[in-house]
Amino acid sequence: MTETTGQYSEFAGKVALVTGGASGIGAATSRRLASEGVSVVIADINVDLAKETAASIVADGGTASAIRTDVGIPSDSEAAVDFAVSTYGGLNYALNNVAIATVGFQIGESDPDDWQRVINVALSGVFYGLRYELPALQASGGGSIVNIASIAGLWATYRNAGYVTAKHAIIGLSKAAALEYADKSIRVNAVCPGYIDTPMMRNGNSPERQKIIAGMHPIGRLGTPDEVANVVTFLLSDQAAFVTGSHYVVDGGFTAGYKGAAGGNDEQ
Repeated sequence: MTETTGQYSEFAGKVALVTGGASGIGAATSRRLASEGVSVVIADINVDLAKETAASIVADGGTASAIRTDVGIPSDSEAAVDFAVSTYGGLNYALNNVAIATVGFQIGESDPDDWQRVINVALSGVFYGLRYELPALQASGGGSIVNIASIAGLWATYRNAGYVTAKHAIIGLSKAAALEYADKSIRVNAVCPGYIDTPMMRNGNSPERQKIIAGMHPIGRLGTPDEVANVVTFLLSDQAAFVTGSHYVVDGGFTAGYKGAAGGNDEQ
């Protein structure tokens, strides 16, 4: 049985909802929160993998449950929040970690349906989560939310207009939510990962392509899900009590030292 790390004592007995929690950044954050004593609800469209992740957390001595959630459907987001509240008695934290594998297109030649699919999941999925998470956090006396944006929310990647637009908008949406709920003891921030070694990265890029992308980072490698989870956990915690409406970049120096655009998917 894995004991809690004890770094964030305020987490003990609290409840978190993690969308896209079955793998990658979401799974790493779920495990980290559970190690601190948080009861975690893993919401993911891949419910079988979500159940596996939850079971691994329970096997390590944590508390976790899984629910199938399509973040592009508002009622699914509502059901995930209701599940967390009914199962564990409230909701204190949320990570909106929405992933979508995009197909590159040039704007002037694009299919509007492709655009809408990306926006509905990658942007509206975060909005739907906030819509139901914020009242639940308020009912629990406050809390903290982190939305996963991207370095693509700070600059553009080639032939990726839908994804770039969604990730830029997530930063703005996080600021808007932070402004509206600051006086209700709720903080909202965004995290902008660079290229992270996740199933999406491995499935969407050849090994040769992954080496090229890794070489674009001043640090000389891809990031790990745990490295992003560490920043998310800090932002959710009381150690970040004066931090809201901000975005944190976790990219190994990519945006500081590289002026080009690699394209492709970068996180989750």
